[in-house]
Amino acid sequence: MSVYYEDDLVTLYLGDCREVTAWLEADVLVTDPPYGVAWKSGQFSNARVALVEQVANDHDAAARDDVLAMWGNRPALIFGSWRIPRPPGVNNRLIWHKAANLPGHRTQPWFAADEEIYQLGSGFVGKPEQNVIVTNDRRDGANGEVAKIGHPTPKPISLMGRLIGKCPPGVIADPFAGAGATLLAAKQLGRRAIGVELEERYCEIAANRLSQDTLFGGVA
Repeated sequence: MSVYYEDDLVTLYLGDCREVTAWLEADVLVTDPPYGVAWKSGQFSNARVALVEQVANDHDAAARDDVLAMWGNRPALIFGSWRIPRPPGVNNRLIWHKAANLPGHRTQPWFAADEEIYQLGSGFVGKPEQNVIVTNDRRDGANGEVAKIGHPTPKPISLMGRLIGKCPPGVIADPFAGAGATLLAAKQLGRRAIGVELEERYCEIAANRLSQDTLFGGVA
């Protein structure tokens, strides 16, 4: 078990969350797992050579399903895609609408500007709201948040904060921590959080952001 970063509220581990299991001590699961869609992001280097970035373990939903089996029936919010079957036990489906998404190079008359978020378990709190959550951050392009943060599938801290604000009390777990949005949002709200990330380059990004004096705003 390797602690990569730690402060008064957040502990981040480097490793596979199916082996580094400290996150199971938490009370609420809020995570963005591999969707199982074999996602690829194309970009170009300065020499105009195509670079392709992929999400680890995204060839199927096994990593997601393994984590949910370990977590049991406790409260959870899980990002996902309509392209694969939803996990069992979903009580509600939220929609994250990425209002500022750009079409890029598309051959179809429509392009995706949303993702699903699945609520599992019970105990969620707060005033009822519509199930569509809109964000307006610029994600793609040279000045977009993907390029600025250095992670291919960033989540806005503001979005994660709204989700955590509806969660039952207790410690937040994110076993697929990425560049740290869930951990940053939990810290902003004064909640303890435990994260695990498989890739060291993303652990480094998350740790740098968590250690900054100005932690909040933007995406990760």
